Amino acid sequence: MRTIPSPHRRGLLAAAGLAAVVVVVVVAAAGDVYAALGNPSPGPLTSLGTSLLRLVADAAGVVCVGALAFAAFLSPPGKSGKLSADGYAATRTAAGAAVVWALAAAVLVPFDAADASGRPVSEAFHLTNLLVLVDAMEEPKAWLCVLAAALVVAVGAWCTLSWRSTVLWLGIAAVGLLPRAVAGHVSVGQWHDLATNSLVWHVIAAALWTGTLVALLFHVRRSGPVREVALQRYRRLATGCLVVLAVSGLVDGLALARPAGLFSGYGLLLGAKVAITAVLAVLIAAARRRTGTGRAALVAEVVALAGAMGVSAGLAHLVPPAFVADPATVGETVLGYDLPDPPTFARLLLDWRPDLLLGVLAVLAVVAYALGVRRLRKRGDAWPRGRTWAWTCGWATVLIATSSGVGKYSSGTFSMHMVTHMTLAMLAPVLLVLGGPITLALRALPVAGDGPAGPREWLVALLHSRFARLVAHPLVAAVVFVGSYYALYFSGLFGEAMLYHWAHQLMNLHFVVSGYVFFWLVIGVDRPPRTMPHLARLGMMFAVMPFHAFFGVILMNKQTVIAETFYRYLSLPWMPDLLTDQRLGGGIAWATGELPMIVVVVALLVQWGRHDDREAARLDRRFDQGEDDDFSAYNAMLAELAARRR
Repeated sequence: MRTIPSPHRRGLLAAAGLAAVVVVVVVAAAGDVYAALGNPSPGPLTSLGTSLLRLVADAAGVVCVGALAFAAFLSPPGKSGKLSADGYAATRTAAGAAVVWALAAAVLVPFDAADASGRPVSEAFHLTNLLVLVDAMEEPKAWLCVLAAALVVAVGAWCTLSWRSTVLWLGIAAVGLLPRAVAGHVSVGQWHDLATNSLVWHVIAAALWTGTLVALLFHVRRSGPVREVALQRYRRLATGCLVVLAVSGLVDGLALARPAGLFSGYGLLLGAKVAITAVLAVLIAAARRRTGTGRAALVAEVVALAGAMGVSAGLAHLVPPAFVADPATVGETVLGYDLPDPPTFARLLLDWRPDLLLGVLAVLAVVAYALGVRRLRKRGDAWPRGRTWAWTCGWATVLIATSSGVGKYSSGTFSMHMVTHMTLAMLAPVLLVLGGPITLALRALPVAGDGPAGPREWLVALLHSRFARLVAHPLVAAVVFVGSYYALYFSGLFGEAMLYHWAHQLMNLHFVVSGYVFFWLVIGVDRPPRTMPHLARLGMMFAVMPFHAFFGVILMNKQTVIAETFYRYLSLPWMPDLLTDQRLGGGIAWATGELPMIVVVVALLVQWGRHDDREAARLDRRFDQGEDDDFSAYNAMLAELAARRR
């Protein structure tokens, strides 16, 4: 690995030192934060050691994600999908950071278990005590998940040479950042559903910004087109991440501190993060106006971001004011909110609670699609309005199913959950695949030409990857689409998933993705990695329909309550008969599932007829021009036979 220039090395060391000093000062000034939770103090070694180890793990994970993002998207790739020299060096940096990340996560399993239980860490290093603590707490389990992801990324990043593999390891590393985040303070108490969704955006944006900046200082030092491309892409990325951090930080701060806690020590640290965000905004604005390399500004950015990371590690040590000032009810503990009244048509329609994950994704998807259509029309190209309406209505369906009263009540009753499930898995994907987003992107995004690869080339490479071909295999898509119904609801997995907001969100995301991939193969406008004739598509559809109908019938006739422990614990006063509600959910699954299937079959038959009409018209044109393929092949065969006789 090439040596880091002295100014950059000093800047990175200063950033690391600043983050560590901030953590030490916060832990020392906080005093005994364990009494508020009813735990004894574990001692300075455990409390300070846990906070510093969290800082090391967070920093290593951020550098790992940023280095992989730099290699995949900021550094222009080499020929034939191979990594460039800078990209190759960045993957090696990511592998080294992943090793540090894994080691810190492994050590944090006993440290975080001891810190959360108020015990000295020496007790947690005993195997029996450690197993009991890990079984009882979520934070140690989260670090075990981080450990697994970091080890996979370390091995994969060290061995990879291609661009596509780098994107795969980047995805795994980004997922590895989330377990610790969603298992922390945001996972409990009132409004924890909004805080958890917001923190997902916050963590990913912070990692991409900070990590790519460190990778930029590590690997791009020579002047020329390569550096300019990396700097331009970094500045656009930093601007987007700044907006995401500002909005998500505001949501998390209000959810955990509440207005009354903004003047506490917790609130002062939040104010420090706001001040750092303002400084970063000024630095980015100055960098956009500057035409030179702006090395000093980049070093100043990394120091400011390190300070923000130290503040975040300090906040993880403190007890949020909301935990003490406003104890949560049972509903708020499980769902993030209470459901005191039964669902009515007015409440389902008007009682909105925004889903900051899928809801925001829906809005962004519609905006991006509209910008693509606008670009096509500005250059004089047409785009079918029906596709635009299908895409917009599909995401509007997702928004209503997750953010309206339907989404709010879906966490409390099985019948409303099944309405959301069928909407996300059956109705929304059918509309989305008819929008043709991939075709629109390939037509609207500019071609890189002789320049470095851009978003269009990245999309083409991902569509032709082995992973895309595997996911879009008809057998895989059908088994995942239908099999996940039985695996989720008849294995006890649903009851465990409903206890955690992040698992509920993962469930909803799975419904949308699995439904989209399946219907993409059946009636999608975009060309899939594996094309099928219309007869095979129809057979695939008829093969799936009985399994879906049978699932609804099983639910309607099942004599035991699915996820009974969860619903009994929630104990909604207006829901006395859980089995009746479950049978209603089975009827909803059967009825709402069969109608979209019939619509899909009709749409497939219409597409089949139009395809045959276009093929017949094409053959007629070729025949009129004297280009009959069958006749030419027949003449060629006769000529070959005659030549053999001679």
